[in-house]
Amino acid sequence: MTSTGMQFGIFTVGDVTVDPTTGRVPTEAERIKATVTIAKKAEEVGLDVFATGEHHNPPFVPSSPTTLLGYIAAQTERIELTTSTTLITTNDPVKIAEDYSVLQHLADGRVDLMLGRGNTGPVYPWFGKDIRAALPLTVENYQLLRRLWREDVVDWSGQYRTPLRGFTLAPRPLDSVPPFVWHGSIRSPEIAELAAHYGDGFFANHIFWPPSHTKAMVQLYRQRFEHYGHGGADQAIVGLGGQVFLRPNSQDAVNEFRPYFDNAPVYGHGPSLEEFSAQTPLTVGSPQQVIDKTLSFRDYVGDYQRQLFLLDHAGLPLKTVLEQLDLLGEHVIPVLRKEFAVGRPAHVPGAPTHQSLVAAARQPQIQEAS
Repeated sequence: MTSTGMQFGIFTVGDVTVDPTTGRVPTEAERIKATVTIAKKAEEVGLDVFATGEHHNPPFVPSSPTTLLGYIAAQTERIELTTSTTLITTNDPVKIAEDYSVLQHLADGRVDLMLGRGNTGPVYPWFGKDIRAALPLTVENYQLLRRLWREDVVDWSGQYRTPLRGFTLAPRPLDSVPPFVWHGSIRSPEIAELAAHYGDGFFANHIFWPPSHTKAMVQLYRQRFEHYGHGGADQAIVGLGGQVFLRPNSQDAVNEFRPYFDNAPVYGHGPSLEEFSAQTPLTVGSPQQVIDKTLSFRDYVGDYQRQLFLLDHAGLPLKTVLEQLDLLGEHVIPVLRKEFAVGRPAHVPGAPTHQSLVAAARQPQIQEAS
C-alpha cells in the first residue's frame, strides 16, 4: 500500500479510433497488444492500478476483460488489475464469479473489479436482456454475485435468470476473500445507494460532468455509507476518474492534443478544448497544472482512495501514450502521493487490497481465539 493510502493508475476504454493527424486506424490486434504494453509500462513507471473497460460493440476491443487481465497478470508483478466496467447487467453473475475467482488465483490477489450497467442499448438483447430493466437487473445480479462468493452452497431464485439449487462456485475466491467491488457511475444516485448499502467502493467517473455533479454524487454515497453503519462518512471508499494530456510545456500539450480532442467520438465537435477543460476535470498542460487540478478534487470529494486517469483514447498513438506515462510517473504521481498525504486523517482508510481484506477477515478470528 502506498504511503498516502491512495492508489494512482490509469483506465482504458479500449477504443479503436482514427488518428486525426495521420488518418491511420490501428488494427484490432494492434490495439489489444498496445493495451498490454501500456499496462506493463504503467507498472514500470510506478503506478498502482491498471483498469480496462468492457465493451461488446465496435469500435471497442475489450469484450473479454478477464482474458486481457489474465495475460497482463502473467507479465507483471505488482500492479493491481481491475476493470473500469464489468457489466453486471448483461453478464451472468455465475460467470462473473467464476471468471474473477480464477483471475484472483492467477494474479495472487492483485485483482478487484468495478461493476457498471453499460449504457449501449443494443448490447442488452445480444445477451438476452432489456435495457429498461437495467437497474433492477443490477440489484438482483449483484445480490447473487455476493452470495456466490461468500456461501459454499447457494440456493437462489430471482426474476431475471433460472434458479440455482445447491450450487457451489469453483474455484472459491482466493483465501476465501472475494475481490473488492467498486460500483461505477456517472449520473445514477441508485448506484451510489447500492455501493453504500453493501459498504463497497463508489467510483465517480468524473470525466464528462462538472465538479458540482461529482460532489453531489460522492456526498450522497458518503452519507448513505454512514447511514448503513459501515463507518463515518469520511471513511467511505471513493474513486475518481480523470483525463490528462501533458507535456513539459503547457502550450505544446494544448497544440498537440487539440486535433485529438476536436475529433474524439465522445466529445469532439462540441465545446472547445478550453471550454471543456474549464467545466470538467480534463487537464491539458504541464505536469504542474495536472498536479494542481488533481489536488483540487479533494476540495469537493474529501480524502479519497483511488485516482485513475484516461490516457490512451481518441486515436493517440502508442508512442505518445507511453510518453504520457513517463511524464506521469516521473513528475506527477510522486508529488500527488506526497501532497495527498498532507492532512489526511489517520482514521481514513487506504485503498483496499487483497492483503488488507484478508487481514480484516482474520481479525475477528484472532479476537475470538484470544
